[in-house]
Amino acid sequence: MKDLLTSFDAYCFDLDGTIFVGDSLLPGVLSTITELRKSHKKIMFLTNTSTQTRYDCQKRLERMGLFSDVEEIITASYLAGVFFKEHAPDASVLVIGERAMEEELQFFDVSTTVDPLEASHVLVGLDRAFNYEKLHIGMKAVRRGAKLIAANPDPCCPIPGDVIPDTGALLKALEVASQTEVELVIGKPSIFYANQALQRLGIPSGQCLMVGDRLETDILLGMNSGMKTALVLTGIATRDDIEAKSIRPDYVINTLSELIVGKNLILRD
Repeated sequence: MKDLLTSFDAYCFDLDGTIFVGDSLLPGVLSTITELRKSHKKIMFLTNTSTQTRYDCQKRLERMGLFSDVEEIITASYLAGVFFKEHAPDASVLVIGERAMEEELQFFDVSTTVDPLEASHVLVGLDRAFNYEKLHIGMKAVRRGAKLIAANPDPCCPIPGDVIPDTGALLKALEVASQTEVELVIGKPSIFYANQALQRLGIPSGQCLMVGDRLETDILLGMNSGMKTALVLTGIATRDDIEAKSIRPDYVINTLSELIVGKNLILRD
């Protein structure tokens, strides 16, 4: 059986449902990351969050006892800033989202607007203050020609004892109201996200293991970019989902500690 701890040069981890839920690290996380660092493996944390900056994520991990460099963290909000800086530097972005997304855009000097008549793009993230007026403003901008961009496609997000609506739910409302489909999704499983991660790692995709709890985002990102993949059953997806959704990771593990002890199920060659 393949030794997951030594077989790869780099390990990419989702955060929510993989590294932590709420304010608590999941079983086996700290020991696994410690062992990987001792083995001089490269590590990156790849999250679709749009409500936290990279620095927010770094501080959150530190509060739980897991220390990382901010350059080891990629968020959907951060990559939204990268995208506009590189591909639409003259954009005027109407943000439907929270503080973190606006801060990341400001970091890259991306212009934002609250006027739907001035917007060239509408960027949608999780917005826990989303209401009818925001739906109307976003719809108005898109119907007048603004491009609809999503920070991530996630329909829901796990929290302790519950699951809450995420960006995908808000995005669907805007698509229906504006009668327009989203033009680009920044977050996982997009190839844009994967390429940004691999570029920062500087390692061929075949030498990277993508570990996450979602088939449609984490596992597909790995599969689409040539990484090997491991589904961890501490978050959203279950074993039954693998067959139901026809998305087959290379490995299925119950907790991250199984990366160390090698108790994993190989699904395909």
